[in-house]
Order: sequence, then C-alpha cells, then structure tokens
Amino acid sequence: MKLKKVYILLLMFLVIYTATGCQQKSNRSEKQVLDGEASLNKETNEGQVEKTSKIVIGFSMDTLAEERWLRDRELFKEAVEDLGAEVKILASKGDDAQQILQAETLINEGIDILVIVPHNAESTAMIVKKAHASGIKVLSYDRLVRNSEIDLYISYDNEMVGELQAKAITKLVPKGNYVYIGGAETDYNAHLFKKGVFNILQPLIDKGDITIVYDQWTKDWIPEYALSNMEEALLANNNKVDAVISANDATAGKVIQALAKQGLAGKVPVAGQDADLAAAQRIVLGTQTMTVYKPLKELAGQAAELAVKLARGEEVEGERIINNGKAEVPSVLYSPIAVDKKNIDETIIADGFHTKQEVYGKKHE
Repeated sequence: MKLKKVYILLLMFLVIYTATGCQQKSNRSEKQVLDGEASLNKETNEGQVEKTSKIVIGFSMDTLAEERWLRDRELFKEAVEDLGAEVKILASKGDDAQQILQAETLINEGIDILVIVPHNAESTAMIVKKAHASGIKVLSYDRLVRNSEIDLYISYDNEMVGELQAKAITKLVPKGNYVYIGGAETDYNAHLFKKGVFNILQPLIDKGDITIVYDQWTKDWIPEYALSNMEEALLANNNKVDAVISANDATAGKVIQALAKQGLAGKVPVAGQDADLAAAQRIVLGTQTMTVYKPLKELAGQAAELAVKLARGEEVEGERIINNGKAEVPSVLYSPIAVDKKNIDETIIADGFHTKQEVYGKKHE
C-alpha cells in the first residue's frame, strides 16, 4: 500500500515537472520572438530615420530687390537640394529688426545650420550669438558679420573688387575729377570695396593727378539715393566730372541716368559691380565702362557644400583667416573678374551668366 502511494506521488511529480518545463520553454520561445521583432523594428526604424532625416539649412537674406540676390537664392537652393538637404529661405527687405526676427524664427524651427547675408554687419552679431546658444553654427555668406564668432565666411575678395574698378577707370582717366558713389555704410563689404578703390586712387591723389570731388554712401543700397547723390555731385561741380566709380551695378545705373540728363552718358567713364544684365547691356551700348563679375554659381555651390559639412559636424578649414573685430574667422575667398566690352563674350556670356541674345538684343536671335 505504501509502495503504491509512493509510486503515485512520483508520477504526479513527473507530470508537474514536465508541464512546468514546457511552459518555461514556451515562454522563452515567445520572449525570443518578441525580442526578435523588437530588434527588427528598431533596425527598420533606424533605417527609416537614416533614410528620411535631412539636413535643414536656414538662409537669412538681407534683400531680394536686386538681380544678383535673386540669383544667389535660386543657385543656393538648387545646390542644397542636389546635396540631399533642405533649405528655408527668408529675406528681410533691408530691415535689421526683421532680419533678427526671421533668424530667430529659423532657429526656433530647429534648423541644423544658419547661413546669413547680413544687412547690418554689426547688429547681426546678435543673431550669431542666439544661434550658438541653440547649438547652431553660422556661415556668413558674401558679407562678413562683424564682431561675432561666426564659424565660416565665404565670399569673393571684396577689396580686390574695388581695385579692379579703380584700375580700369584710371587706365582711361589717369587725371581728373572723380566721384565715388559707395554702397550702404552698414554693409562691411561696402567698406572693403571702397578700401580697394582707394588703394589704387590714393597714390594718384597724393600726386595731384586725381581729385575726389564727391564721395558719398548709398543708404541701404537703394538706387534712388545714388541718383540723388550723383545729381548733387554734378550740380556742385558744374558738371565737371571726369570719372565715376560706383559700388555696384544698380547704383551705377542711376549714376548713368543722372549723367544722361546732362548729356554726359557715354562720355564719363562709369564702373560698377555684379555683372547685372542691365549693366552688361549698358557696357555694350557704351554708357557703362565696366563691371566686376563674381561667378555666383561657384559661390553658392561651395557655400551649400560647406554648410552641409558644418551641419554634420565635419571639420571645415578656411583658406584664409580674416579678423572681423572679435574673432579670427576661417574664410574662403574667390577672385573676382573685371569685365568690359572687350571680354564680355569670354566671361559672363561664355559662363552662361547671361545669354548673348539677352546682352546684345534681337540682332543675335
């Protein structure tokens, strides 16, 4: 009897042990399946993030009122998208407060890097500080932001721009009365243009060969101010002006308009900058002497590439170092090209910046 009870108890123990083991095995198998699914989901999600995540660039622009800045916007956008990134573009219409507000908006939207064309070289330092506080690097495009620790500056050699202008005009007019129509005083580039011009003019001024009879900034680069300045210069000097150097083509156009009213268009050499279509047409007509061409596709393309690298945390080295009043800024500067009637076909037309038909008119259809 006792042996039978022991046998029954042993049998029950074996049944319970077997059932428990099967359940544990089942639980382990279920856990392995769930873990496998979780691992697969994680890998899939990571793959989707890697595939869909894009670098987002904020592009804060001063203005789109001039032809060249419209070109910069489109070329930069195209270059960014070709790199698989995204760009958000805002232009402030030459308003300091608006540019600061727009930059704050871009920063708050979670951009990965800020590219800025400053309206005011000094006040936009505030934007750089706010971007850095949010862990966002800043690239200064074409115009240098002053007194700030910007991460990179890319432009053309703006001092050379002025030198090219002055060399072209002094070759034609080595002696005489000169008018200088500058850019916006708030734009540091305008100061560099002027410095370059006077690098060439000053020795001739010191010799007494050249006299600066009028020298004025153009508020906010607004061409109408250049018109009134040139009218004032002509009035003050009884139209005795032998040459004019103007900071860009938009202001040069208004200078020529003022000269035309006095019957002097085409008689007084005028220099400009930016290779605007209207300027190229004036060069062909003979009312503007020269412009300075800065291939924007090269500038915008390189800026886009460097911006993406900075956003990814990659190391970017400048070819030169420029002091902006507070920091030694890594910089990439390209050389500009002087353009006149003799080489217009080989430069801006050959590059596709403007077509021959656009520059010369219907006879080239």
